Amino acid sequence: MSHIDKHKETFKEEAYELLGELETAFLELEESPDNRELVGRVFRAMHTIKGSGAMFGFDDIAEFMHDVETVFEQVRDGKIAVTKHLVNLGLSAKDQIRAMLDAYGGNEPADESRSTEIIAAFRKLISRDDKKSGAAKAAETGVSGETNCENIVYRIHFRPEKNIFMNGTNPIYLLNELKELGECRAIAHVDTIPPIHEINPEYCYTHWDIILTTGKGVDAIKDIFIFIADNCELNIKVVDGYCESDEAADNEKLGNILVDRGIISPDDIEKALSSQKRLGEILVDAEAVTNEGLRSALEEQSQIRDARKKRQTTETHSNIRVPAEKLDHFVDLVGELVILQQRLSRTASRQNDSELFAIAEEVERLTVELRDSAFSVRMVPIGMIFNKLKRLVRDLSDELGKETDMATDGGETELDKTVIDRLNDPLVHIIRNSIDHGIELPGAREASGKPGTGVIHLSAFHSGSSVIIQIRDDGRGIDTDIVRARAIEKGMVAANAELSEKECYALIFEPGFSTAKEVTSVSGRGVGMDVVKQTIDSLRGSIDVESKKGKGTTITITLPLTLAIIEGLQVEIGNEYFVLPLSAVEECIELTREEALKAKGRHITNVRGEIVPYIRLKDWFFLEGNSENIEQIVITRTGDRRVGFVVDRVVGEHQTVIKALGSVYKNVQGVSGATILGDGRVAMIIDIPHLIQAVEMEENSLCA
Repeated sequence: MSHIDKHKETFKEEAYELLGELETAFLELEESPDNRELVGRVFRAMHTIKGSGAMFGFDDIAEFMHDVETVFEQVRDGKIAVTKHLVNLGLSAKDQIRAMLDAYGGNEPADESRSTEIIAAFRKLISRDDKKSGAAKAAETGVSGETNCENIVYRIHFRPEKNIFMNGTNPIYLLNELKELGECRAIAHVDTIPPIHEINPEYCYTHWDIILTTGKGVDAIKDIFIFIADNCELNIKVVDGYCESDEAADNEKLGNILVDRGIISPDDIEKALSSQKRLGEILVDAEAVTNEGLRSALEEQSQIRDARKKRQTTETHSNIRVPAEKLDHFVDLVGELVILQQRLSRTASRQNDSELFAIAEEVERLTVELRDSAFSVRMVPIGMIFNKLKRLVRDLSDELGKETDMATDGGETELDKTVIDRLNDPLVHIIRNSIDHGIELPGAREASGKPGTGVIHLSAFHSGSSVIIQIRDDGRGIDTDIVRARAIEKGMVAANAELSEKECYALIFEPGFSTAKEVTSVSGRGVGMDVVKQTIDSLRGSIDVESKKGKGTTITITLPLTLAIIEGLQVEIGNEYFVLPLSAVEECIELTREEALKAKGRHITNVRGEIVPYIRLKDWFFLEGNSENIEQIVITRTGDRRVGFVVDRVVGEHQTVIKALGSVYKNVQGVSGATILGDGRVAMIIDIPHLIQAVEMEENSLCA
């Protein structure tokens, strides 16, 4: 891949991130139209996409963004008000830019007629605004046409990095953009240009001092340099005038100006000032202030200077972009290292070599730290999905004529990126169902004593080695009678079948099931919730439904933090080894042959007064060998249920590197993967929720 192609790919990655930020800002702006900070966020994101797009050859995107940016510049200046129509246009523009970016990846080209339509709508806003006087604009928007800034004189010191040309930036274009803001004079410093035989034509040796007089404000200046902020030295100072939106700035002192111009050095100023008394000394001598008062003021001055210095100091290159494939490969290598470490520990234990055992312990410690570090790199906040879903709630509510707000909690909760990527579609299906089937129309809600606006609440939190995600709405809830009738109509259950609430809720995840009477663009085909169940199952998670008729529905998804390595409990059955996820294990107890016989064929045991059912893994997996006189029961908990698993022997805890099973084993129920033990043998990983479900289905079929 050439340097140009690499830069284009980097631009696309950044542009996709900016589009996500843009969508979030638009949705927040719709709720807070007077928030100037949000308007600034929107404008800066657009300006960056436009400027970087032109820089890297995405001319169609830069051209498309020109009129869009012009409108939002007028919004920022208070000339155009933020309305729902404007937000709709902004979101449409964002979608079109994404389509144009996708087209560069070899996908279908973006619809040019759609671009023309969007630009025409934005130009109407511009032309309509330009035809009116400043007073008329103020009357229409409710915002004064006057800005808080007078013409301010700024001194701008701009020193680009030598290799600025390598990313396609031409500093002259930036200077030309500054000239559009007002009266501008640029002084080029060429003293650092080397002799011609030493010049590298790909380097920029020049830097500039620019004197700019403008009423646009300091943000407009910063916006010009926003996409090269990390590749240049930039200082902007007010040297004359005052602007309420900027920090107050006094006229520069003569000494500072002389130093900036290179006429004198700071040492010259220090020598001159040392010959006269400082202000504090003069005030103390005049008895206008006490020594204590002076020390207090000096401490405050020092504190203010430190605070300002911290605010002005920005960390550059704090983040690096790494392709997901490299992270996946890194985690795979860590997994192989874990297996090798277990082999080393096993060998050291067998040989009874104290020195080798000490080395093995140190390797184990480092491996655990490396494992945790590798996982932390792949962990991302789930809030990135929550932000995307806000747009879905908004658009779908408008389409269905409903009013729905979305509230989120726990967006900072982190989850493995692999899980995050596969979680998007299930959440989309659940949200669509909640709005379509759950949230009522405003009139119906008010008639039942509810607010006209429904609420969908998304929350996420950690629970042990799992993440719990809840989607809660305050809609009509699930009517189990309707669900049961629909299932009978489709032949999913017998007409005389008696179903519990849980069993009724489970029906909504069956393929082809839907309570919708008509097929619409949103629902009715019975496709969606079954896909949700399949995806959550493939992530080794579980899904649970609770609902109250007329009150609302809560869907709870439980997912593992990672799909790569888990803490497991290794057990032995006959000559085979298995691993149970340690996060689900509560305790291990003994099961004697006498106790098993007392149960008279029923697989139940008494655990401190509580009856707990158990599953014999030897019988389920058809393993050979006679049962021991004393077996072990591993008691696990899934949700609010406790179930035991009978094994011959509990070996102990085991760092389990999960390996996917081949297609030959895809129909094996109750197994989610495999792992390699320290001696090279393979152990199956038990999928506890699905094994319990499979056993119950088999028992129900036998009873029927």
